[in-house]
Amino acid sequence: MSSSIKLKKTLQEKLMSPTREFAYDREEETLRITNKVTGKGVTLSLGGLSARWSKEKDELIDKLVYYVEEGLKAVSPEREDSNTLSRIFPVIRSASFPMETPEGEELFYQEHTAETRIYYALDLGKTYKLLTNNKMKELKVEKSQILDAAKFNVKRLSTDHKEDQVAGNTFFFLNHNDGYDASRILNIAFLEEMKKNISGEMAVAIPHQDVLIVADIKNKQGYDILAQMAMQFFMNGRVPITALPFMYDNKELEPVFILAKNKPIDEETTD
Repeated sequence: MSSSIKLKKTLQEKLMSPTREFAYDREEETLRITNKVTGKGVTLSLGGLSARWSKEKDELIDKLVYYVEEGLKAVSPEREDSNTLSRIFPVIRSASFPMETPEGEELFYQEHTAETRIYYALDLGKTYKLLTNNKMKELKVEKSQILDAAKFNVKRLSTDHKEDQVAGNTFFFLNHNDGYDASRILNIAFLEEMKKNISGEMAVAIPHQDVLIVADIKNKQGYDILAQMAMQFFMNGRVPITALPFMYDNKELEPVFILAKNKPIDEETTD
């Protein structure tokens, strides 16, 4: 019996479920695990994995089982119960982000600023799924319920942050890597609480999905430094949003274009 066949049997035993079916292609040495309800699934290429299996043994099996479970969870039909609304969160994306899925389904979204748009997602644990208009009908929830739930749920997220002093200015960083760091900009109660402790001008930035920067700007250098920070994060982010910072005043966000003229951040940083 080949290594690929042995690996296939082991994975099938670990992943066996009445709602799943398995299809093995001997020529390609691939194993397809499909959700019977949705017809969608995950494909594993066992040819290369069988060589790793001889070295990593159970550790590799655990990794593959986790990968498949999470993949199937992402395409499985969500439970239509009272917990649905508690799992809906707002997700910030750039204004250029697609307004429909690759399959042509319209995504449910709201306009936010000239640079950003708010989409809504159903949290699945390790990942989330953007809501389409069709999915909202399936979940049997009204638009107003989605908006209220998302507004409430984003307030439940941790707002712990780190602080850094640069050239007399203070920068606060929220970076929880839960997929909703940028979404925390919608927590107005948090922004208002931060504003109470800011002595200069308050600015915020959401260069990518996994960071929210709040800045206490006390001098001209502060604007340049924030602009450089936002651009660096934007260029390196997994899901870029916008390199433009926002001024925050009267619970409103105003995009601001800052033409940095001073030295790079690392030369301005104080000890």
